[in-house]
Amino acid sequence: MAGMLYVVATPIGNLEDITVRALRVLQEVDLIATEDTRRTRILLQHYQIDKPLTSLYDHNEVHKAPTLIRRLQEGNSIALVSEAGTPLISDPGYRLVQLAIAQAIPVIPVPGPSAAVAAIAVAGLPTDRFAFEGFLPKKLGKRRKRLEGLRGEPRTLIFYESPRRVYDVLGDMQALWGDRRVVVARELTKKFEEILRGRITEVRAQLEERPPQGEVTVVVEGAAAAARLPTTRDRDDPTDLC
Repeated sequence: MAGMLYVVATPIGNLEDITVRALRVLQEVDLIATEDTRRTRILLQHYQIDKPLTSLYDHNEVHKAPTLIRRLQEGNSIALVSEAGTPLISDPGYRLVQLAIAQAIPVIPVPGPSAAVAAIAVAGLPTDRFAFEGFLPKKLGKRRKRLEGLRGEPRTLIFYESPRRVYDVLGDMQALWGDRRVVVARELTKKFEEILRGRITEVRAQLEERPPQGEVTVVVEGAAAAARLPTTRDRDDPTDLC
């Protein structure tokens, strides 16, 4: 009988942000496939879990996934984890999951932390509908083309971005979308967590004074919210925000 592939969410920073179920699965599987063995080893050592690790990242997934599928077919159970957060969300693992499904191997989600969900939950922007866009292209032309295509998107938008590029990315957004409300969250759940809120111009000014470090999540209000004008009801009933 084939083993099971568990897709396990792990902390995005604070090691306490892991579920009891995730810890049990990590203790019980035969192998842990991880994007970053060093980061995962820190987590395992913290919880005194001793399991073999194997690397699975963007540049080796094509040839590594079939090997892991064979292990699963032999009856071994494997936990798939990313460097931090939920696997496959702008992280490796898609090919492995796809192959496992094709081979009728059970793929079991073990949900937990996600930087995108954590950021939008505290952004103060509409959460009834939102779109996760992951990382924007690094090259200016391709990045602006992608942003142009999102100009009319009515939903709140979530991006992951490098701290080195976030200032310029916000500048592109302002030029193409106008001065929308934005939230820049960095180092979520970690010691130096910081959440900046305001119009793009205001947040860029803060970033210019104090450039960010660490992982960054950007949440931007959608076109519908940006175009919405205040009404008498809005002013009289501040609780009517949905």
